[in-house]
Amino acid sequence: MKLAIGSDHNAFELKETIKEHLVNTEHEVVDYGCHTSDAVDYPDVAFEVSQAVTEGKVDRAILMCGTGIGVCITANKYPGIRAALAHDIYSAERAQLSNNAQILTMGSQIIGSEVAKKVVDAYLNVAWAEGSKRKVDKIVEKEQEFVNQNYKEAVKGSNCSVN
Repeated sequence: MKLAIGSDHNAFELKETIKEHLVNTEHEVVDYGCHTSDAVDYPDVAFEVSQAVTEGKVDRAILMCGTGIGVCITANKYPGIRAALAHDIYSAERAQLSNNAQILTMGSQIIGSEVAKKVVDAYLNVAWAEGSKRKVDKIVEKEQEFVNQNYKEAVKGSNCSVN
């Protein structure tokens, strides 16, 4: 599986550990940073990873910051993304099985590296069986409604026409 990985400086060490684990389990990994422990704002990395996911450059992604909350909120602002915060195996499995989450987020100040590896494996070793498709479809439909409404408001009064 081709995976994106990214973190801020707070989770740099955990990102490097997870990246090595993924490569050792024969996944292709694209590292979107950060690449040192120098300060980086997590929204910058999370938006770049989210874009890669929506453009189909990767199959799924893993984002990390201090708590995992910031990157989760940020990724979920990107249209088309369903990111899920998980620090345990069951939640990681359900993120994929129930919600078809394309991005798993974790916090380096919350989870240890060995547990994080197990959480990542749990997330990656299951596939969405569309069991909650009706619910996920409702999320996607509402998101599209908001995106379309924002687009219409943005072009209102301009020379552009909106259908």
